[in-house]
Amino acid sequence: MPERLTPEHGPRTEAEPAVAVRQVSRVILLDPDDRILLLHGFEPDDPTETWWFTPGGGLEGEETREEAARRELAEETGITDVVLGPVLWKRRCAFPFDGRRWEQDEWYYLARTDRTATHTEGQTALERRSVSGLKWWTSEELSASHETVYPTRLAELLRTLLDEGPPSAPVLLETERA
Repeated sequence: MPERLTPEHGPRTEAEPAVAVRQVSRVILLDPDDRILLLHGFEPDDPTETWWFTPGGGLEGEETREEAARRELAEETGITDVVLGPVLWKRRCAFPFDGRRWEQDEWYYLARTDRTATHTEGQTALERRSVSGLKWWTSEELSASHETVYPTRLAELLRTLLDEGPPSAPVLLETERA
């Protein structure tokens, strides 16, 4: 089969259907003790396949990336009282989930909050079928964990953020494909 390169997806064969790249805002939410909030997710058809990930999701309608970050954070965690900071990192990723292939362009915003109580009543139906909880992690706990976390270098990235502060410009992370 002939192969062609696309700027969004890299090599792909003619028989593969093009997948739209979903624009996503994610939030690196830190509390006053520099703990990060992560959600515990799983594949709806296989609850034994689990991972941790940052709050966030796709842009809706004409909203900006910042608006999407705030909306997603409120829906997934119930936390609305945040100071939204700069974009820390950007990455492309692709993965199968809930019976389809996802291609995403993700921007990770720094956010701070004094509120650590969460509630998940705003989650979507898919989130209710695929998220089992939330947890505040210290950098040390994240570094010592053997659980799957996305992005895969989050422990290292968080440690650098806490040690050096936000980068002067967003850091482009390596593309992750599963």
